[in-house]
Amino acid sequence: QVQLVESGGGLVQAGGSLRLSCAASGRTVSSYVMGWFRQAPGKEREFVAAITWSGGSTYYASSVKGRFTISRDNAKNTVYLQMNGLKPEDTAVYYCAAGRFIGTYSDYAQYAYWGQGTQVTVSS
Repeated sequence: QVQLVESGGGLVQAGGSLRLSCAASGRTVSSYVMGWFRQAPGKEREFVAAITWSGGSTYYASSVKGRFTISRDNAKNTVYLQMNGLKPEDTAVYYCAAGRFIGTYSDYAQYAYWGQGTQVTVSS
């Protein structure tokens, strides 16, 4: 079993930055694909970013590409999401996810483990 705990969310003005962290425990996630998803009120959960187990490949939703950066530190069993140039439409609960056999990185159903989420609110 893998437990994921997100942190770093909060309230920020448009144009600001936040750095989310996702700490894994219970099992090393060094061989897992790690992803970030978000869900705004009344909307479906959507893909934000993913990173392969080695960190060699990253994937982003078009809406965040160029503004967000996903990274991981396998020694710390932690994955990060650096969010710059935040916009009000980025407001959502952000979830960290982990999975070993991911065919489509944007498909949330393929991730086996999820954190409880952290709220990000961007004011205009």
